[in-house]
Amino acid sequence: MALSSLPSTVAAFLVAIAILVVIHEFGHYWVARRCGVRVLRFSLGFGKPLWTRKDSHGTEWVLAPIPLGGYVSMLDEREAPVPERLRHEAFNTRPVSRRIAIVLAGPLANLILAVLLYTGLAMLGGTLRIPSIGVPAEGTPAAAAGLRGGERIVAVGGRETPGWADVRWQLMRQVAAGPAVLTVTFEAGGVQRTVDFPAAGVNLEQITSDLPGAFGLAVEPPQAQNVVGMVAEGSAGELAGFRPGDRLLAVGGKPVSRWEDFAGPVRENPGRPLDVTVERDGVTMPLRVTPAAVVSGGVSLGRVGLGPRPDPDWTAANTAYHSSGAVDATVDSVLRTWDTSVFSLRMLGGLLTGAVSPENLSGPVAIADFAGQSARMGWVSFVGFLALMSISLGVLNLLPVPVLDGGHIMYHLAESLTGRPLPARVMEVGQRIGMAALGALMLVAFYNDIQRILTG
Repeated sequence: MALSSLPSTVAAFLVAIAILVVIHEFGHYWVARRCGVRVLRFSLGFGKPLWTRKDSHGTEWVLAPIPLGGYVSMLDEREAPVPERLRHEAFNTRPVSRRIAIVLAGPLANLILAVLLYTGLAMLGGTLRIPSIGVPAEGTPAAAAGLRGGERIVAVGGRETPGWADVRWQLMRQVAAGPAVLTVTFEAGGVQRTVDFPAAGVNLEQITSDLPGAFGLAVEPPQAQNVVGMVAEGSAGELAGFRPGDRLLAVGGKPVSRWEDFAGPVRENPGRPLDVTVERDGVTMPLRVTPAAVVSGGVSLGRVGLGPRPDPDWTAANTAYHSSGAVDATVDSVLRTWDTSVFSLRMLGGLLTGAVSPENLSGPVAIADFAGQSARMGWVSFVGFLALMSISLGVLNLLPVPVLDGGHIMYHLAESLTGRPLPARVMEVGQRIGMAALGALMLVAFYNDIQRILTG
């Protein structure tokens, strides 16, 4: 993470956390009020209040300085003595079904938010990259199926895929469902062809990395001009003085006529300076850039943080605008939220069984970085990030772990079966176990964040 991007990263992270926490806690608050429970405090953040206001219902609204969460405090005889006249408004005196509804409302609010955000994005629409594949590598399932490159993926598992994002998503949800074969429909020259790929060998690790690549379905590389179209903030290219619009003429004394003539030497020279000649506003000028070393697949590669300007004719032929109507967008968004929730649970299960490496856990630092990156890519990307994080927060809180909402639901379900609350000692031990489990996960996540910083 570049220091120059730190302010925007922190701002994006705080905005994301504030939105997700407010929605989650408002779910608890809204249902509690309708179940006749008095809400004492609604706090965004932890610590000594910076701002407070009490409404006509007696609820104190609080803004606190530690922005990593929030809470809703309700009248409860287990927390403090309750006057007899208010006892009917205490959380613990409400029927079990209402208590479960109140606890469940927080995670459900996050899932509903994700549906609304995905629906809005689908109705708004946008320009999509048409999913045409490149030449499959030898030995891959795509090559074995006789695909030659240039074919367009029109459906995965019977669901249409107008863009590459849809391809990745449908592949993920299909593989996560565990079928023996994966059906993909291609089109070339106006003729459609359906191919069944074996899915049994694909593991959860590949689902989280390059899933299309596991089948040999590589993205067809765009045709690009030898002109800089993007300079990443804080990158080696920015430090060397490159600007969007620079035409690359030579690198290391060799002429550049296409982007690959420049990208190849960059990849092959991590940490070694390269002399580059560019043309800017009709003036030829020299620049020197030292590619940053990035380890990928055990190999050190050079990166300078520059992106090409796509060829306009190629872009026009390989992109398309797509949007959905309200009904289709809502249905697709509900399915996507459901599928993402199920997939998240499978990944958590994989962590417990060892099928997924703990290295996939991300902590606050990585999440903040993702928030910053998505915000810099534009508000549409940031909204998509919010939807995904809202699902993650909802699913995490539904886990049957004491201290989480799911743990409290588990306690209430046990009470409904036995006819009496669980003993205080049992709940206390459960809370300690839950805190220990979450603490261990956070330590692993923080460790992974630090490792990414040190090696990134």
